[in-house]
Amino acid sequence: MDSVTKSLHSLSLNSTLVNHSNTNSPAAWRDALTASSESPSSFELIKTLVYKPKTAKTATPVPVVVIARESASVNSGAIGKKLNLKELRLASEDLLKEFFCLDKDSLSPLALNETNFSKVTTVVDASIATLSTPLGLHALSSSSTAFLSSSDLLQYLRHLETEEVKLHELDLQNLETAAPAAASSKAPPKEKETAKIEGAPQIAIGVKKEVDFPTWYTNVLLKADMLDYYNVSGCYILKPWSFSIWEAIQRWFDAEIKELGVQNSYFPMFVSSKVLEREKDHIEGFSPEVAWVTKAGNSDLEEPIAIRPTSETVMYPYYAKWIQSHRDLPLKLNQWNSVVRWEFKNPQPFLRTREFLWQEGHTAHLTKEEADVEVRQILELYRRIYEELLAVPVIPGIKSEKEKFAGGLYTTTVEGFIPTTGRGIQGATSHCLGQNFSRPEMFNIVVEDPTDPTNQRKTYVWQNSWGLSTRVIGVMVMVHGDNQGLVLPPRVASIQVVIVPCGITVNTSDEIRSKIEGACDDLAKTLKKAGLRVKADLRDDKTPGYKFNDWEQKGVPLRLEIGPNDLAKQQTLAVRRDSGLKSPVALENISSTVSELLDTIQSDMLKRAQETYQSRLQEVTKWEDVVPTLDGKNVVVLPWCEREACEDDIKERSAKASEPTDERAPSAGAKSLCIPFDQSRWTPIEPGKTKCPACGNDAKRWTMFGRSY
Repeated sequence: MDSVTKSLHSLSLNSTLVNHSNTNSPAAWRDALTASSESPSSFELIKTLVYKPKTAKTATPVPVVVIARESASVNSGAIGKKLNLKELRLASEDLLKEFFCLDKDSLSPLALNETNFSKVTTVVDASIATLSTPLGLHALSSSSTAFLSSSDLLQYLRHLETEEVKLHELDLQNLETAAPAAASSKAPPKEKETAKIEGAPQIAIGVKKEVDFPTWYTNVLLKADMLDYYNVSGCYILKPWSFSIWEAIQRWFDAEIKELGVQNSYFPMFVSSKVLEREKDHIEGFSPEVAWVTKAGNSDLEEPIAIRPTSETVMYPYYAKWIQSHRDLPLKLNQWNSVVRWEFKNPQPFLRTREFLWQEGHTAHLTKEEADVEVRQILELYRRIYEELLAVPVIPGIKSEKEKFAGGLYTTTVEGFIPTTGRGIQGATSHCLGQNFSRPEMFNIVVEDPTDPTNQRKTYVWQNSWGLSTRVIGVMVMVHGDNQGLVLPPRVASIQVVIVPCGITVNTSDEIRSKIEGACDDLAKTLKKAGLRVKADLRDDKTPGYKFNDWEQKGVPLRLEIGPNDLAKQQTLAVRRDSGLKSPVALENISSTVSELLDTIQSDMLKRAQETYQSRLQEVTKWEDVVPTLDGKNVVVLPWCEREACEDDIKERSAKASEPTDERAPSAGAKSLCIPFDQSRWTPIEPGKTKCPACGNDAKRWTMFGRSY
């Protein structure tokens, strides 16, 4: 609010600033202001909408900011026609963060300033000028409001105008009525299901997962206190509630790879352009996403320095230095670090970000057989992370030649699936790099061949690389979350059990209140001694209902309630987050009972997700069935010829024939996800008889094709 006050005072504009509770809807905003004694007796709210016009893929869209009365109907199609812009669609939260560093509930005309005004197109409803009542605008926060007169608001906006960029004042009501009507011969459009959950508490997620998945996903992450937006677009702050999940994965995986002889190390994040460009086939796959450091202070660097998108070219010059004999093999190093890939697509927290955390293992071996064994060992650990820790089913397999790691020999993967969108998602990859990086023209990692009795013959080492990133957290959220919010598997939840005192009212005696809260505290101590992660929620300023909603949207696997009747019966009421099932549980042997219940929750979550995934793997042998199967939110499993030209054709043809999908999703075309190792679940392919439905050539193996993230 200080920045708002300074900005308005600098223009000699009079305003009243009012603090109130957080609001996430116009109705809640109005109610909060009406309840405040500091608000004017009458006022009109001003809404700020941001639209993204459709542009060519190579062009940067200029957002359209529409400032209107809260009661006004805004016809984006009519505005777009007036401004000669195509297909105005409401902007994503990420775009709002990028341009204004605000969410939609805090956005206001006051977010426009000298820096960003020239980067957007600003439209203001001309009828605002006629209003005499005070206008309420968010003061760059959903919990504060600035009241201005209409003349002061317009003065604020006009002071931002330049010779090149002007304010567009449009009569939105007349635009509404002038908008072209649909031809009478066409059937009326099907009414779109609203995503808003009617009657949802203000602290709840508020939208339906199955109707508006992108908004639901963002809301879950924010409401569950998993992350916050950072002031660099595409970068996010991982808060303790999500970072603790990464720590759990890290502890488990770190112990497992050390059993395989892997050691942790750390290499610098910078890499010179000469080294990076040494492996052109490898870096070609990353070049559009490489971030470069070109200046130090005010001085230009003699040679640009890249921030690692991955560390092969950072580490392997030193492998050549350290590996002088076959006795130095195997060399197995891993590092836990961040990498930067400057994505230009729509960023999505955890899934597609410009900086992310991961582990990357890099190993060198004497023989291909040793390398092959490790590739599968690591992939099996990745499968176990998803299935045993996160209760997320994945399918292990090998990538096609087109989709394999750039510069590698072959790539194995575990492929996940998001049922709500019907999209596949790559979970983690384990690559065999072969001898591609150890050749003389590359990093020249060479040793004497121990099988040669003359000790004259040399051999190049065989290398692997493998990585798992914080993407796993996003996959877990998407698979298990529901319209209440996050659903955490017990094995990675930082709080597995929350204990809530119930049945306490204003008439409850201090003695009973003390007994109930004491019982909750004692139960928490008992469960903690059994090695469980537990919290007794004894907040005295929150009702039990508030606490229920709060912990449900954070996904705590199990809630235990204790009230006066429970005390009398020496029991607690257990409520499962995954299923909502409630059951009384005796306090006697409570530790073993709760431990068993958490194990049941973990296994039930995996079983449900597996059943869903399996039901969406659809065997298809006719091309005409491919797109309808994809549109049914399934993964298509084809007997495939494994030719790259056919793969390109499948993606192109399926994209052209597909129904429109969410603009924030990468593509409507189907690409190969993986060739599953386990081919036994499908009809055996008969050599020379089973044909690829896409091109008619002989099929080799069943392959998963789908839309993907």
